Amino acid sequence: MRRLLTDAAHTLVPPKSDRHGPLPPLMLGLTVVTGLIDAVTYLALGHVFVANMTGNVVFLGFALAGAPGLSAPASVVSMTSFLTGALAGGRFGTRYAAHRGRMLTAATAVQTLLVAGTVLTVAVAHGEVNGPVKYTLIVLLGMAMGLQNAVARRLGVPDLTTTVLTLTLTGLAADSAPAGGATPRPGRRVLSVLAMFLGALVGAVLLRHAELLPVLALALVLLAAALVTVRRHWNSEADWTRPQS
Repeated sequence: MRRLLTDAAHTLVPPKSDRHGPLPPLMLGLTVVTGLIDAVTYLALGHVFVANMTGNVVFLGFALAGAPGLSAPASVVSMTSFLTGALAGGRFGTRYAAHRGRMLTAATAVQTLLVAGTVLTVAVAHGEVNGPVKYTLIVLLGMAMGLQNAVARRLGVPDLTTTVLTLTLTGLAADSAPAGGATPRPGRRVLSVLAMFLGALVGAVLLRHAELLPVLALALVLLAAALVTVRRHWNSEADWTRPQS
């Protein structure tokens, strides 16, 4: 328990010598955003994910088999948009390969604009999610999540992929003491799971008691806060900004 608390504390307030600097808490914030956005798309846009592509592949298979409540076109559009965003994220990773702070800044700026586009879309539609609005949201959010996932992969902060938890949960169990493992970074892994859970829970509660716009607005605020935070490190020469081997 002491090790878990210590690792969690170092994730939220990393020591100056931490080779990942401020990236862990920023990535946790982006993980919360993922939970919020997948709550929006699954609960309000017809059972489709824009971050969890494993779920989308399965949903596509279900939809093609005739399962009710699922849309094959929505799953295809989501996956295509995600791949487009991931392609852009790969370009950012190549362009800013020598400076992780600039890489995350550039990607988060674009992601913030994409989510701002969803807020504007819903506001103009007065909260009504018809066909064109639904697919506009799926495209913008899918691109945002693909971009985020690709950049998180390039940043290489262990156990903080921001959109995928399967390997995180596997490592939490497989590397634990009962399994004979060394239990590396248990606090970071637990915080990653809790961040996703928190985002999904808050998103679901807001959708149940309010409307779509507040959830997207909250995601936009979190992204803007992350952008302001990481932008301060654009010219930093700290060790954490360099590519990690």
